[in-house]
Amino acid sequence: MKYYIIAGEASGDLHGSNLVKQLRQIDTAADIRSWGGDMMEAAGAHVVKHYKELAFMGFVEVVMNLRTILRNIDLCKKDITAWQPDVLVLIDYPGFNMRIAEWGKQQGFKIVYYISPQVWAWKENRVKKLKQSVDKMLCILPFEQAFYHKWNYEVEYVGHPLVEVVKAAKEKPADAPLSDKPIIAVLPGSRKQEVSVKLPIMLTMAKHFPDYQFIVAQAPSLDDHFLEALTGQHPNVSMVKGQTYTLLRQATAALVTSGTATLETALFGVPEVVCYKGNPISYFFAKRLIKVKYISLVNLVMDKLVVKELIQHDLTEEHLLKELTLLLKDTHVRNSVMNDYAALWHKLGEKDASRRAAEVIYDYAVAR
Repeated sequence: MKYYIIAGEASGDLHGSNLVKQLRQIDTAADIRSWGGDMMEAAGAHVVKHYKELAFMGFVEVVMNLRTILRNIDLCKKDITAWQPDVLVLIDYPGFNMRIAEWGKQQGFKIVYYISPQVWAWKENRVKKLKQSVDKMLCILPFEQAFYHKWNYEVEYVGHPLVEVVKAAKEKPADAPLSDKPIIAVLPGSRKQEVSVKLPIMLTMAKHFPDYQFIVAQAPSLDDHFLEALTGQHPNVSMVKGQTYTLLRQATAALVTSGTATLETALFGVPEVVCYKGNPISYFFAKRLIKVKYISLVNLVMDKLVVKELIQHDLTEEHLLKELTLLLKDTHVRNSVMNDYAALWHKLGEKDASRRAAEVIYDYAVAR
């Protein structure tokens, strides 16, 4: 079968790579063409466009790069048309992939969406478009199935792919220590415009905890000089590249931007503070559109405040110092977080998500 897979971000590249591996096990003759990254390419997909050229987030950023985005959508449509896949697999990345889904359905392609857009967070009425354009929706969060059911849209919950990724990482032999001090992991995200706002505030903690080594996980999309300019003035701050899981295995606590990283940190059992601060105009619009109580996946899945969220104006040195001190010094707070993390793992870890998703996609691709 010919599979065309589209992932537009680092997390999509990770989950897409595991999906590619499973597809190639099930369908040994699989021909896989994709938009993605290095991990998908290493797994055996031919990458047409790298996600580093696609990652725009926030109202202002999207408007500024609209011409590039539209040009990429047009390029994608032409490439799919020329290649004629048996199934089109879309991974998250809704602003781009929902357009491709609508167009692809009109062209007669089979459409599978793996990792549902977060329509439950904002613009619920987008479910109507998804019902019309997506043949099979595969969800990775346990509450999504019930959400879609309210809209008379039956979807499949396949489990969360991060569980198998983290489990495999934990089973590997321990790496050499990254520091001789206890470690605070700093995961500031992958988008330059957001990191430049958040990271300086996150790193103010270094002076308050001189006995700890603060280690920044450098995303592939961020260059060395950019991060060195932000970290260089702190003697107990360093960086690692391509070692995020090693860092999380060794960390005592973590400062983490919103997104997939909050869930990864929790699955590794690291108490964390969630930090988010973005473009003021983008935040203004997002705050009026987003309906959910929390921004971190940990709190959303558990439906309660497990990890503290410091968002926009609340992300200050004073607030961050208070929350990090609690995680490092208050045994009761740490134990409470760890107990909730155990329950989170149980909620998400019941299925092998990548394998199940690959089975559904293959079965649908071969169906006549």
